[in-house]
Amino acid sequence: MRRAAAAGRMVEQIGPFLATFSRQSDNPFLNYAIPDDGARPSRSGVDDLTNAYARRELLPRVEFMAETAPDAEGALLAAGWSVERRIPVMLCPPASALTIPAPAGIELVVPGTDEEIHAMLVVQFEAFGQSPDVPDSQVEKTREQLLAGGFAVLARDAATGEPAGGGVAEAIVDATTEVAGIAVPVSYRKRGIGAALTAFLTAAVHDAGARTVFLTPAGVPEQRMYARAGYTPTGDMLHLSLAELA
Repeated sequence: MRRAAAAGRMVEQIGPFLATFSRQSDNPFLNYAIPDDGARPSRSGVDDLTNAYARRELLPRVEFMAETAPDAEGALLAAGWSVERRIPVMLCPPASALTIPAPAGIELVVPGTDEEIHAMLVVQFEAFGQSPDVPDSQVEKTREQLLAGGFAVLARDAATGEPAGGGVAEAIVDATTEVAGIAVPVSYRKRGIGAALTAFLTAAVHDAGARTVFLTPAGVPEQRMYARAGYTPTGDMLHLSLAELA
C-alpha cells in the first residue's frame, strides 16, 4: 500500500515514516505518511514528521493498517496526535470475486466522455455531502487519472439516461489497488446498484492484473454490500492527525 500511495506524489522518508505529498492539492486525504512495517517511532521521529507537514502548511496525518505497526499509534498519541477514524479494511482476491449483474433497467458503462465523467462525479459529490456543482477542473483531473491507468464506472437509467451511481478504482501499482467512491443517488438506492458497481470495478481491476484489491466501508450497511461482491474483513485502517500545532 505504501507504493500505491506514493504513486504520482512527492515522497520523503522521515525516520520510520514514508511521507507523501500531493503535487496538486492540500487535501489532507492526499497528503499523509505511512509508518514502516514494525515501526517503533521515537518522539523526535514523530516531531520530525510533524514539522515536515507543518512547514508545507499541511495537516500532519498518518494512515496505515493497524497490525503492520502496532507501536505507531501509541507513539503518535503520546506526541499529541489523535485518532480521526478507525476503518475496517476489506479484501477481495480474484478467487473470491462474485459476479453481480446490474438490476433491471440499469446499465453500467465506463465513462469515456467529459459528460459521462461529469455525471459520475455529480453522483459522488452529492452522495458524500459535497456540492453537486462539479468544476471543470475536477472533470479534467478525473480524465487524467483514467488515462493514467485508473478505473471508473457509471450506472445510469437505461430508459432516461439519468445517472444512477458511480465508482472508481486507483491505478494498479504492484498488483494492488483500492476501489472507492461507490455512490448511488437516494432515489436509486435499495436496488442492488452499489453491489453491482463494486463487482464491475473489482472484475475490471482483476482482469487488468490486480491481485490485492481493497476498500474501506463507511459502516455496517456498506460492509454487507461489499461482502455481496466477495469482500471479507482483513483488519483496520487507522487515520491519525495533529490538528493543533504547538
